[in-house]
Parts: sequence; structure tokens; C-alpha cells
Amino acid sequence: MRYAYLLAAIALFTMAPCGAQSGRTLEELKAETQARADRNAYPLIGLKADEVREALSRLTSLDRDEWAASWSQLGDRYMAKKDFHQAWLYYSFARWPVPNSPGKLRAYEKALEAYQAHAKRFDPPLEVVRVPFEGTEVVGYVRMPKTAGRAPFVIAIAGLDSRKEEMLERFSPFVDRGFGILALDSPGTGQSGMKAVPNADKSLSRVMDIVLARPGIDPKRVVLYGGSYGGYWATILAVTEKGRLRAVVAQSPPIAETFSRARTAALTSNREYLFDYVPAQLFTYGVNMDQLADARERMSLKTRGLLDQPMAPMLVIAGALDTQVPIADIDLLLRSGDSPKDLWVHPKGGHMGRDAKTWPDPLIFKRVTTPWILRMLELDPA
Repeated sequence: MRYAYLLAAIALFTMAPCGAQSGRTLEELKAETQARADRNAYPLIGLKADEVREALSRLTSLDRDEWAASWSQLGDRYMAKKDFHQAWLYYSFARWPVPNSPGKLRAYEKALEAYQAHAKRFDPPLEVVRVPFEGTEVVGYVRMPKTAGRAPFVIAIAGLDSRKEEMLERFSPFVDRGFGILALDSPGTGQSGMKAVPNADKSLSRVMDIVLARPGIDPKRVVLYGGSYGGYWATILAVTEKGRLRAVVAQSPPIAETFSRARTAALTSNREYLFDYVPAQLFTYGVNMDQLADARERMSLKTRGLLDQPMAPMLVIAGALDTQVPIADIDLLLRSGDSPKDLWVHPKGGHMGRDAKTWPDPLIFKRVTTPWILRMLELDPA
């Protein structure tokens, strides 16, 4: 039953042709994938350019299982070498953006297996938490520091196609600073146990109930981070969990216009997203094409009345040229709530504020996200 909801989503979408809504032809996809690998850009951060070229050379179609098999070959190779981290990276890309075919689902299972093997080397160790919620289960990762006393704590929520494993990797340096970490998948993705529907944030709040009750966590120094779709849920929690959050980072969060019918109709033409943008949406919401516009429209925070309520202090990170989350959504968020918000916007940045040449993802995290979190907790950024 563990992957029953994933299998149901696969059955829902695989009625469409495998190449449908890919956004690129096979040759265009190969060229763009290689270009991103060559500059170590998302979603190929950490993948080796020559091995990417090898995997791409095997592809003869846009078939999802063929995609999964080619990248999984590289994952298998690294598993045999017991390089579990690199194996995880390739398996994770094999299931990218979502596990919406049998081969991609198996690749996702292998990614989880590889990451668990990699995590056995962590010191302090990784703990897998499983929280029951409304007949399903939310799975998260917790790491606590070695330091004594109550630790500051970061909750990190992944996005549409990223996963909690990536959040844990990104925030692991915080453990060395004496922080605890909770990494979660966005509703509708990974091991969230849910689909993306209004009020799915309650599943995240339930995990917070369980984890934040631990005696080793300082309840007055809890920070929340969310990127992209994770930023959407982080913005909601900035309202609903205001009393438990010292501060919130929302990086390119969809707010209102993102969910408009016009934006939904334009999803198929988006070129910033690598491929299968529409299938990723269908999988995450658990709907078909006829239902997608309605499902997305219901998610608008403006429509739901959340923007008029008090919010925790926030840092909002954005790119003015973002084609996935319009800058109008960022402007609307900045004018909402009652607490001051800090803004970092890259005038030439795309989604997540990233610019491959001067502001890649790791640099934004190092120079923008990390110092702000430390400042909000009144900790030394050095």
C-alpha cells in the first residue's frame, strides 16, 4: 500500500501518449539537458557532463520508461561502486520530474534506497519519521545536532519536482552549526501521502505537531523554508502556523496569478521548465487535463482569503524573468499580511531567482537564504 497513491496517479495519466505535453522534441530535450549539465544547472546539479551525454545517447524516444532506464543504468553503476550519493542523483533524475510511469516509479524507489544507504554514513544520524494523517502517512527526515540543549530548527519543504532528500542535502551544513532539520515533500509529491489540494497544509502541520514537541528543539527558534511549490505551502504556513514560526523563507512561491486559467493554458508552451511540465502538474494534483484548470484555480491564496491574515516575518526570493511564477505574485505577497517582509529579487533571474552564469542555486542559498535565517535567529553568520 506504500505506493498505492503513486500507482493510482500513474494509471490516471498514462492514458495519454508518452510524449504528450513534453514541451520539447527529443532532440531539443537532449540539447537542453546537456547544456544544463555542462553548466551544472538545475535539475542536473551534481550529474557529470560526460555521463549525461552517455545517457542521452541511449534515448530514441520520449517514452518515460526508456528515460528512466537510461539514467538508472548510471545509478546502478554507482550503486555497484557503493557511491550511494551519486547513485541517488542519477536515480532521482531517472524519475524526474515525477514518477508517472512504472519505470519512473521504480527509479524513484531506487532513489530512496540509495539515499537511505548514503544516509547511514551521517553523523549525527538521519531519522525517518512517519506520521499518520487521515488514512495515509507523511514521511519526513529529521537530523539533530550533537550539541546539548535546545537547538534552533529549520523545516524545509521541497517543490514540484525536487524532493526532501535534496532539502536535507541543502540544509545539512546547518547541522554543523547546531541546528536541527526536518525535510518534507510538498503535498502531491514524493512521500507526502497526499495530493495537492486546498488544506493539504494540515498534513504538514500535523508533522510539525509531532516533531516540534521534542525536548531537544527550541520552540522559539523555528524557521521554515519552501522553494517553488514548497514556497506555496510555506506561505500558507506563515499564516496558519504564525505562532510557531520565527521566520519564513519563500523562494518563488506561487500565490494567485500563477493559478489563473490563462496561466494554466500557457503551461504547455513553457520553455524554462525542462520537460513534462503539464504531466508533473497532473500528477501532483491527481487530475486529468479536463480538471487541471479548476484544480489549480482553487489553490489561489487570494481566492482562499489567506493573504488578508497576519503572517510570520518573511524573506521572499524571486526572479523578475520567472516564467513559472509571475513577478505579480511576488508583489501581491509583499503587500499582504501585517509583518515586514524582506525581498531579494534578481532582475535578470528566472524561477527561484536563478541565473546560471552569476546566481546559480547554491550561491543564492549561501549568500541570501543562509545569512537571513541566521540573522532572524540572532546568530553569527560567520
